[in-house]
Amino acid sequence: MSTRPDTHRVVVTGLGWITPLGHSVDAAWQRLLRSESGMGPITRFDARTFPTTFAAEVRDYDVSKFVADAKVHATAGLNSQFALGAASQAWAQSGLANYTALNRKRVGLYLGAGEGVLDFDQYAAANLAGWQDGATKLDAARWADVAHKCLEQMREVEQEPNMPLAHLAREFGIRGPALNCLTACAASTQAIGEAYSLILRGDADVMVSGGTHTMIHVLGVTGFNRLTALSTSKGDPTKASRPFDATRDGFVMGEGSGMVVLERLEHALARGAKPLAEVAGYGSSADAFRITDIQPEGRGGAASMHQALAQAGIDPLARRIDGRAAIDYISAHGTGTKENDSIETRGVKRVFGENAKDIPMSSIKGMMGHLIAAAGAVEFITCILAIRDGMLPPTINYNTPDPELDLDYVPNVARKAKVDICLSNSFGFGGQNDTLVVKRYE
Repeated sequence: MSTRPDTHRVVVTGLGWITPLGHSVDAAWQRLLRSESGMGPITRFDARTFPTTFAAEVRDYDVSKFVADAKVHATAGLNSQFALGAASQAWAQSGLANYTALNRKRVGLYLGAGEGVLDFDQYAAANLAGWQDGATKLDAARWADVAHKCLEQMREVEQEPNMPLAHLAREFGIRGPALNCLTACAASTQAIGEAYSLILRGDADVMVSGGTHTMIHVLGVTGFNRLTALSTSKGDPTKASRPFDATRDGFVMGEGSGMVVLERLEHALARGAKPLAEVAGYGSSADAFRITDIQPEGRGGAASMHQALAQAGIDPLARRIDGRAAIDYISAHGTGTKENDSIETRGVKRVFGENAKDIPMSSIKGMMGHLIAAAGAVEFITCILAIRDGMLPPTINYNTPDPELDLDYVPNVARKAKVDICLSNSFGFGGQNDTLVVKRYE
């Protein structure tokens, strides 16, 4: 049985994307359905000497097209700029901008926002100035003196992961609960799940939620290269990300933002809003295994899936009246690393048993790249669009099946399907697992 109170159903009334495939939901969605890729050479810094020289960058983006007064956000970092663009789209679609009776103290924010971009050149200059070769140590006073002169105050402030919250609160006059989590690649799925929970328990009527992040910078790419998590494929960057394929060798870094407006159903209907979908369940778990390794049998991910399905009142081993499996589509975390894809597959089988083979699951990371903290929110929106249009986005670059991975990964080409209920998975370093269930609003 569902544990969700019937009086607090939660619906989605607005969607927004800023992604490597486009700056609007429909433009990026159509490119996903055409199996197009956003990968290309890194242009943010000179990456020629790096093991990985490509990424999925957001190109030709101008935040001033999305905000009322760009001067208010003049110091915003890229993560905040992406958040403003995505949230502005979601806010506009929801109709809240024209709802004069809105109680802004009952409107909240819950983001999975990543840190801003380090001012690397100036940071490095301060470190070099303070280094003493003979003593092989840092002269802290000298470092502080140079850093004080060369580091920009607001650029340092904008590195804090709470700053996208501040920019969104200012832009939309939001005065309710304001929270941010940074649980690595699971962050924005967790944010949406926790925002949903806030509305369920009556702490807010409306929540703007999602994620925003860029790690396409010197330290970000260095870090994931050191972890051996990034693809180091040579040749065409659009072929580098190969989720679930036997030749997969890591993910491709992406960036951007996905935002949704969540709303208590009664509140949405009272103001004449159109629900786009209903959030039906949320699950969260920890692997309790290793910091960078997933529990190899998929127990952590299976636990979050079981929680979300239980809250939604769905038995994963049952069949519906028309014979279909319990859900219609899984938006996979699907990073394209050897470990993630095999363990996620095992986790899905643990949860759905024999039904697993009949449930299509795909990863859009082969086209979008991995948006890190923003990945889950972007993929959650994919589920809503799949319900809306009856189309499943493909897993591109799937050319060499892995004999150990035997589920339906929607290879290479989008597929028409009857879609009423979706499950969206996100798994992060540190063993964080989060799952959302979203269904057609009826």
